Parts: sequence; C-alpha cells; structure tokens
Amino acid sequence: MKDCLFCKIIAGEIPSQKVYEDERVLAFRDINPQAPTHVLIVPKMHLSGLDGLEEAGDDTLAACLRAAHLIASQEGVAYSGYRLVSNCGPHACQSVNHLHFHVLGGKQLSDRMD
Repeated sequence: MKDCLFCKIIAGEIPSQKVYEDERVLAFRDINPQAPTHVLIVPKMHLSGLDGLEEAGDDTLAACLRAAHLIASQEGVAYSGYRLVSNCGPHACQSVNHLHFHVLGGKQLSDRMD
C-alpha cells in the first residue's frame, strides 16, 4: 500500500533500525520505545491488522510468531520474559494500519490492563 508507513519502511524508503529480516517479515526498533527492548515485527505483505487476515497465509502468521521468539532470544529477554502485543483498531490505539506485533521486555512490565 503506497501510503502505509510500514510498507515504506519495508521498501527501504524510510530508514529503520533493523533487528531481524526473513522472506516474510521485517523487525525493527520502535522509535518511541515503551520498554528497554521494544521491537516491531511486521509482515512484508500489507495486512491491515488482526481483523484483516483474510488474505494472510498461515505461513506469514507463523513467521511473525517465530520471529518474536528469535528476537526475544537475540535481545536477551527470552529467559526473563517478554510481552508480545498486537493492537487492533482505534480503541486499542493501533496507530499504523499494518499488522504488527510489539516485542516488549528488559524490565518488569506492569500487570495492569488500563
């Protein structure tokens, strides 16, 4: 999608701090980190979010989850724990309409959901 921020990052039109890449996903550091480790995982195929998976193959979704584990290990948070989050829609504060997962860790995260 031509106006999608994450599609532009995937295409190399906007720079990012790449952490991981394979044929299906790209992962890069969040520009506004909410934890010491805050990495975004985005499928290279444009999907609007968790509510727009009709065109996604199971291989793409599995690649996102596998990347989360690899990144947590690479970032040193797999043992202590990390959070994997995907915001879906405006009430969940999804700011970019491209499916993405946040890998958060490196400190004790809050157990509050408000």
